Amino acid sequence: MIPAPGRRFCGEHGQQEEGNDRKRIPCPLDPKHTVYEDQLQKHLKKCNSREKPKPVYFVQDINAGLKDVAEIPEKQVPISSLSKEELENLIIKLKKASNGLELHLKEQILSHQALQEALNDPKNGESAFKHLKQQNVENVQFLLVERATTRFKVDGKHKRRDSVFERLQVDIQHLCLNKVPILEKKKLPVVGIGKHLCGAATDLALTCLVESYTACCDRENEEPAPKRSRTDKTEVASNNSADNESNKDDCKPVAGIVIALCCHHKCDWMHYVGREFFKSVGLGPVEFNYFQRMSSWATCGMRETTTKASTSEESEDHTDDTEEHEQTFSNTENVSDTLQGILTVEDRKEIGRLCKRLIDHGRIEYLQQRGYKAALQYYTESAVSLENVLLTAVPSPSLIPEPTT
Repeated sequence: MIPAPGRRFCGEHGQQEEGNDRKRIPCPLDPKHTVYEDQLQKHLKKCNSREKPKPVYFVQDINAGLKDVAEIPEKQVPISSLSKEELENLIIKLKKASNGLELHLKEQILSHQALQEALNDPKNGESAFKHLKQQNVENVQFLLVERATTRFKVDGKHKRRDSVFERLQVDIQHLCLNKVPILEKKKLPVVGIGKHLCGAATDLALTCLVESYTACCDRENEEPAPKRSRTDKTEVASNNSADNESNKDDCKPVAGIVIALCCHHKCDWMHYVGREFFKSVGLGPVEFNYFQRMSSWATCGMRETTTKASTSEESEDHTDDTEEHEQTFSNTENVSDTLQGILTVEDRKEIGRLCKRLIDHGRIEYLQQRGYKAALQYYTESAVSLENVLLTAVPSPSLIPEPTT
């Protein structure tokens, strides 16, 4: 905030100014900022955090997982308080369930040559990167799904005659893709791209793309036709049949899914799409709750890297990836120290990687059961990011409707 003319401090720190008796209090809508107590009512009417009318594509909990609270595990004890035998039993279950899984992933490190020079320009941040992607494609509509009310400095440049750029301000848990106006009107093929969707957000995104989008289409096709007289029966039947065929052709499965996976410790059994897979290998919510926390051991080694980097001359070249996963390091620090003597650092990293692959395999099975060809691969080197696994999926030929002649 900028101080008002003649003032030394901005509004947030105005109470520190001498002779200022006005009291500032946290905003009840968003405690991250404060407001003068005597102007609270006025502020509430214009605060950016006030509840706004819900957009047409908002459907409460449409992508949420379990509705049965009984199946959601209660809060469990910290891993550091488990006995040696309990921890060993968990690891045995993990290795048994992981037996036979594809643990050695292929490297698919690809890059668009047209972006290299622009991406190396320090002036280009995340929003500029989205703009550059738009510049290198034609006739593509970009829909960015974001919870925050963020508008970046190059948003105004996202304008081309043959493409659309739009931000959907909604939690993906409540997003019904089929009700997004441009998708509803143009019946466009959809490709879902996610950069480091933390934990449960990946599962919510998969449900949104694979289930909710198709389910909304099916419900539209099942809408009852208006009543007609008996003489119109034949005509109505033929028209309905033609309309249904047309609707099925319009309602295609999602054309592709590309998600950079991360933060498995933020996964939630309630929203996890691989619950059936876990049950099929004799695991349940209790084991999942432990494994999702143990998955952070795979990245806790970054603590050493980030500490060294902060004291080196190259620290200013540090990427945003460290900041994204900073919470992981702080959460695992105490656990790692407590487990000294039971598991080595390398053992913990290997167990953490196993937990990640097991959780990810549940997502692969989920997609395969719904007719998608899904795979995991490394999209960058571990030296760049320890969260370097990419999930990709495309519909099998059986899912794609044949064109009508």
